[in-house]
Amino acid sequence: MSSNPAMTRCEVLHEDRFLLVVNKPHGVLSHPNPKSAKPQPAAFEGRYDADSRCFSSPAGKVWLIHRLDQDTSGLLLAAKDEKTAAACREAFEAETVRKTYLALCAGGGLKPEGVWLDHLITAHERHQVRTTVRHGPRPNAEARYRLVEYSAVQRLSLVEIELITGKTHQIRVQAASRRLPLVGDDVYGSFELNRKLRQSLGARRLFLHAHELRLKHPASGQMISVKAPLPPDLVSVLEAAGLK
Repeated sequence: MSSNPAMTRCEVLHEDRFLLVVNKPHGVLSHPNPKSAKPQPAAFEGRYDADSRCFSSPAGKVWLIHRLDQDTSGLLLAAKDEKTAAACREAFEAETVRKTYLALCAGGGLKPEGVWLDHLITAHERHQVRTTVRHGPRPNAEARYRLVEYSAVQRLSLVEIELITGKTHQIRVQAASRRLPLVGDDVYGSFELNRKLRQSLGARRLFLHAHELRLKHPASGQMISVKAPLPPDLVSVLEAAGLK
């Protein structure tokens, strides 16, 4: 529960005069979808202005800095004033903000660590967003991974992934293109495999969690690090798979 429910219903993991970092649950939108026929819960309260990416909450304005997919849980950063928002967005564009995710991939064969480089193309068709890998052009998407643990019995790889760039569905597409689809991914993954893992492990949603956010504070200049532990539903999947 938020310490400031007038601003957000999400759990607040860091808050000061300038920044607000919340732990967004699975199923909650980063911001409202104007094309949706019915209202859906969003990470922050109040009317949302898409042009300025700003919520007018009962407790004051909140500027959304980046987004997480609705199916992804974890850390979401917002700013409490326009100047701070501009500084944070510049840091994201300069790729100086470190975003680390935990993902459970179906498959094996990963080296202990490595880098994924691809050229990704995103298309918007019939109210759907899809991203694909295009072979040949210079890479525009980079992610660094570390293999946390592998289950040979289940053929599942728990991976820590640091996003260097921030493309739409980047982790999901880069993993799937390497025949390592994320567990529970109903867009880029395997329907049949997801059905089996739902039955055997209780994996009922996308296993992708924004675990850590590191950035230089726009006011103090000090490095701050915020972590969001895995939610209980994802922990139970790991336990069922015999992973730590």
